[in-house]
This record gives sequence, C-alpha cells and structure tokens, in this order.
Amino acid sequence: MPSRAIVVDGASWDVYPSGRITQYDRDEFGLIFVRGTAPDREVRVTRYSPQGARSREQSLAEMSDAELRRLFDFSQPSFTSPEAGYAP
Repeated sequence: MPSRAIVVDGASWDVYPSGRITQYDRDEFGLIFVRGTAPDREVRVTRYSPQGARSREQSLAEMSDAELRRLFDFSQPSFTSPEAGYAP
C-alpha cells in the first residue's frame, strides 16, 4: 500500500489510504495518519472527497503536503472510527 509522510508540529506522520469502502465508493476515501510504533503508536483517521483521480492510491499521490496537513487538522482519534477498529 502506498504511503506518504508529513511533519506536523515537529512530529513525522505516515499517511495511508484506509482501504475501507463507504457507501460513496469512489466519491469518498479514508486516510489513516500514524505516528510512532507500538505501544506508543498514535493513529488518527479522516475522510475526504478526491478532487482529481478516483483511485485511492492516485488521489493520495496527487495531494500536496498542505492539503494533507489540512486533512490532518480535521482528523479524529482512531478509537472513534471503524477504519481503525472502532465497533459500537
């Protein structure tokens, strides 16, 4: 799975497409932001609508670092999201 890396407030985060398919199929994708390693790993999740390519991997590759940072700012902790294992 392709990934990217961004730096937020001095910390490096790896960014991956979540792989989870929502009801919106190619109109909404998820991203997972990961920092650190177990047991100190922190995971955040967000969703976005691609502006260009309708492929998860291509869409991630086309995004600028500034766009990824903006999505990070809207991300939520992993325990609130099904992409990262949350189950109500």
